[in-house]
Amino acid sequence: MATTDRHPPHSPPHPSLATLALAHALSAAERGLAVIPLARTKLPALPSPHRGDPPTAPRCHGECGLPGHGVYDASTDPRRIRALFAAAPRATGYGIACGLAPHHLIGVDLDTKSGTDASAALRELALRHLFTIPDTVVVATPSGGRHLWLSGPPDAVVPNSASRLAPGIDIRGAGGYLVGPGSRTEHGVYSTVPGTGHLPPAPCPPALLRLLTPPPRTHHPMTGRPGQHGLGLVQFVLSAHEGQRNTRLFWAACRAYENGVGDTLADALADAAVRTGLTEREARSTIASAARLTAGP
Repeated sequence: MATTDRHPPHSPPHPSLATLALAHALSAAERGLAVIPLARTKLPALPSPHRGDPPTAPRCHGECGLPGHGVYDASTDPRRIRALFAAAPRATGYGIACGLAPHHLIGVDLDTKSGTDASAALRELALRHLFTIPDTVVVATPSGGRHLWLSGPPDAVVPNSASRLAPGIDIRGAGGYLVGPGSRTEHGVYSTVPGTGHLPPAPCPPALLRLLTPPPRTHHPMTGRPGQHGLGLVQFVLSAHEGQRNTRLFWAACRAYENGVGDTLADALADAAVRTGLTEREARSTIASAARLTAGP
């Protein structure tokens, strides 16, 4: 007997979550935003091809040519993006890499966890340091938080941080990513706040940018007492508390490489970071990022 079912069993009537995530990612790429596929956990959907490598192995940022390098896979090339999502059929969202041209995106994550009022904390900072958050893209998170998208200058390196600026305010900068609007996670869907989706990322106010960037780099060559200066950088990392460990390590490694002793101090800095609670892999990755970002043209 003929069936009257409008949708045959093998023809799903709705696109998959991965297809929807790909569509959102391609739309973001059209705006110049480099993207990667994300899993429901908000982590990169592609496993690393170096999972079995020893912790001391050189950090690969995609030089091997294989996918699975997290934010370093990020691309605006539609063909590359389709290939990444094809390799991640269970992806339900996408991440937007921060710090890359043309927007040099800076993400201000206003959290609502642990009873903090991050929005009030940001308003207090704005009053104290005399800046105003301009109209820009605002993304609502499933937990009730907000992501503010700001654009940084090309020569500014904004490190990632958690609650360093104020309780509940996390920053996504170089080497970090934001969950893109339209992504579905295990906690819900990310969406743009009405009236902001069409806006470009607004320039970060200079006063806020000064709060987000590490102290100005020294241009004095390290001569005479390099051992003592290096010891100071290591001690700076050792004194880090939770929420500032990665930021302090990144800053110290940048200073070391700028002064020509990065490779010499790398092991000591990594050991100090591990003693504060970072893993060996996290520490080595941060130091490698500092080396790359201070290498110059």
